[in-house]
Amino acid sequence: MIAEIITIGDELLIGQTVDTNSAYIASALSSIGVIIHQITSVSDDSTHICKALDNARMDADIIVLTGGLGPTRDDLTKKTLASYFHCDLILNDKVLSHVKSLLASRGVEMNDLNHNQALIPSCATVLNNKVGTAAGMLFKNNGKFIFSLPGVPLEMEYLVSNEVLPIVKQLFADVDIVHQTVMTFGLPESMLAKKILAWEDSLPAHIKLAYLPSPGAIKLRLSAHGHNRLQLQQEIEKHIAGLKLIIPDNIFAIGDQSLEMVVGNLLKDNNMSVSVAESCTGGNIAHLITLIPGSSAYFIGSMVAYSNHIKTKLLGVKLETLDAFGAVSEQVVRQMADGCRAVFNTTYAIATSGIAGPSGGSDDKPVGTTWVAISGPQGTKSARFTFGNSREQNILRASAIAINLLREEILRNVSK
Repeated sequence: MIAEIITIGDELLIGQTVDTNSAYIASALSSIGVIIHQITSVSDDSTHICKALDNARMDADIIVLTGGLGPTRDDLTKKTLASYFHCDLILNDKVLSHVKSLLASRGVEMNDLNHNQALIPSCATVLNNKVGTAAGMLFKNNGKFIFSLPGVPLEMEYLVSNEVLPIVKQLFADVDIVHQTVMTFGLPESMLAKKILAWEDSLPAHIKLAYLPSPGAIKLRLSAHGHNRLQLQQEIEKHIAGLKLIIPDNIFAIGDQSLEMVVGNLLKDNNMSVSVAESCTGGNIAHLITLIPGSSAYFIGSMVAYSNHIKTKLLGVKLETLDAFGAVSEQVVRQMADGCRAVFNTTYAIATSGIAGPSGGSDDKPVGTTWVAISGPQGTKSARFTFGNSREQNILRASAIAINLLREEILRNVSK
């Protein structure tokens, strides 16, 4: 089953609004086995919309349009679709009643523009939008399913979850689709792909592999299609077991879990705690850790020790160490970690110090140079990394590496 997504709105084409709708729809459809063939953005122009529909219908079985269903004059999608499918706009009493009720609950007086939102193409099936005034619509034409959804993300997401996906799933009623993800860390995408090439080539035709990279991990998603769900699950488990033999040290989770979620569970399950002293990462590690619900059970506190004065006064870094080696050094980051662990009285402490860039580097310490230290019951471990010139990427990479180093240290200690 192939789908195309068409987003409608001048604001998308001039960069005034970022198209997050396409990402949400594509993710939702992909999760149930639909192949996204193309994503297209078009202007608020009837001719342009019709051309996009013509092109999409050549290849796609499912077409999802978003945008242009509001009450203002620039919202042309509904009229365009009525003309495109050769049907009239008629008043839908159920939609009208919903619009009246919703506006009344918000204390908004209904006007003619709101009233016109209840005009629906006679050839469309209404998709009930309980969170907004613009009804979704489904057009079935020559075996194609064309969904038209409002562009407001909240309303679009509601309709995708409650109307679109149930309908599309029925099209797959005789097909089982099983997804499983393997979370990896420590190998760049190209190196990972080369290392598991033979394993990937051994996958049967009905199991597809996708690489989904991010600064914090590379997610390997296995998708199996067939007619026996249990058998598909067992097949995927067998292939994942084989993958674990090839890259055992790079897999940190089976299932869609972040590094910080995995580390949080390790800390909580072992009644451990953590604190953080950050320089170059500027509080991002603490931010990632505390994004996880329930992190108060193991996260005690953090300190952004950006200046040398704070490093010495609050973390106990020695002035002679700073003078001799500089803030970006193994000696300093280890003292930061030890001092942080002592100040917060935690099982573990993470410390970072580096040159995030884009300036400030030298021949000995180029931009991207970063030291990370983990202080724990078994002593203090440290490692140096050299990233690139992008400040944002350096912060993200350093944060992910620091959290992963903590994970590895916990696993080493709990296995003893």
